[in-house]
Amino acid sequence: MTYSVTPVGFVHSCFKEKFAIPRQPLLAPAARGVLELAAPFDKGAAVAGLEKVSHVWLLFLFHQALEDKPRLKVRPPRLGGNATVGVFASRATHRPNGIGQSVVKLDKVEPGRLWLSGIDLLDGTPVLDIKPYVPYSDLIADAQNGIADAAPELIPVEWESLALRQAQAHSRRLGQPVTELIEQCLALDPRPAYQVPQPDRRYGVRYWDVQVRWHYPEPGRIRVLEVVQAED
Repeated sequence: MTYSVTPVGFVHSCFKEKFAIPRQPLLAPAARGVLELAAPFDKGAAVAGLEKVSHVWLLFLFHQALEDKPRLKVRPPRLGGNATVGVFASRATHRPNGIGQSVVKLDKVEPGRLWLSGIDLLDGTPVLDIKPYVPYSDLIADAQNGIADAAPELIPVEWESLALRQAQAHSRRLGQPVTELIEQCLALDPRPAYQVPQPDRRYGVRYWDVQVRWHYPEPGRIRVLEVVQAED
């Protein structure tokens, strides 16, 4: 038996490519986006009462990671990308139906539009459903996870003086916390865990419409080299 689903909206996100997106939601509070609701949910009636809610669950599609052949095992980044676990023991993007879920902060509600932060969603992500976060039910104080039992350890992020000035200028131009976004995302170390950092290797990613480049002057330390306007 097959079922079909239709997105209720699409996310306009600060993340323009899959690399360097936080691997879980709320790890980068400066990561912002807007969920544009599609008809018939683009009316005020569909979001009435949501202004009383601080966080929402989003059910969405990993639209750039859909696969025809189901995987029984995956290699979670949390385990270094080498160890395997059953697909249902991980929140890796390789899902049987391409479905993901994230709890995100709801900053503002408008008819047809939800303003979000703390997101981990790629630009253009189709959202299948929205559910309010219910603290007394969703927060389980004694929950355990032996694979991911604590937040990832942050690494120091340093700046070339010019790169910091560039980031601050783009923050003012966009009206977005670009500097904080870069620091929060890079501190999570987006590099694949199995990859040994080399000082002469340059990494890059696009946030909003700016290109960020950095390197690892030594293991466990990042230095931002430049933050420039991205080329379309």
